[in-house]
Amino acid sequence: MNILVCDDDKEIVNAIEIYLKNEGYDVFKAYDGMEALSLVEKADIHLILMDIMMPKLDGMRTTMKIREEKNIPIIMLSAKSEDYDKITGLNVGADDYITKPFNPLELIARVKSQLRRYVNLGSLEKKTGIFKTGGLIIDDEQKTVELDGKNVAVTPIEYGILKLLTEHAGRVFSMEQIYEAVWNEPAYNPENTVAVHIRRIREKIEINPKNPKYLKVVWGIGYKIEKI
Repeated sequence: MNILVCDDDKEIVNAIEIYLKNEGYDVFKAYDGMEALSLVEKADIHLILMDIMMPKLDGMRTTMKIREEKNIPIIMLSAKSEDYDKITGLNVGADDYITKPFNPLELIARVKSQLRRYVNLGSLEKKTGIFKTGGLIIDDEQKTVELDGKNVAVTPIEYGILKLLTEHAGRVFSMEQIYEAVWNEPAYNPENTVAVHIRRIREKIEINPKNPKYLKVVWGIGYKIEKI
């Protein structure tokens, strides 16, 4: 597995490289957003660890550029811990967020979780069926999302949420249940993280995200995919 580490602090990049190589990953290094974009085009990258504050092109804008064409998992790294920064990072396309200084064990756990989800998304080995409601079709054999006959490009996290809710259309899931099922780890204050991904999914599958046909909120409880 190839992991791109992008941070303008070379000591941090080198430290992360050691952690990742100890786990058997191949590491590509970049020190600004422009270098990261170049490597993404040239190499077969499976996951990106992206710092936010960088010269030339910051992590937010770099992530937006990558998301125009690719659904590679992106974990953002930042010294900022405020909810606003986390939400902004998720809104522009990041899949996860780690605040510096971080625990190396937590970093590796999150990397493994994202890679596992990414590999499963592209794998055809696990054939569990097709889930459908109205014009929304989740094909878990091909790992695709289709709406009214057109393919919808989603990230691994978005796919996981859609599959969970569509497979159980009509059932309401709390934010904690969604987080634990999709992220495969205990939920600690998952509200902002889940809500941002739900918003991004609605923008992709709803004609009017403010008046959704499929992905509904059940106030005070959670979310569901409408059974149509």
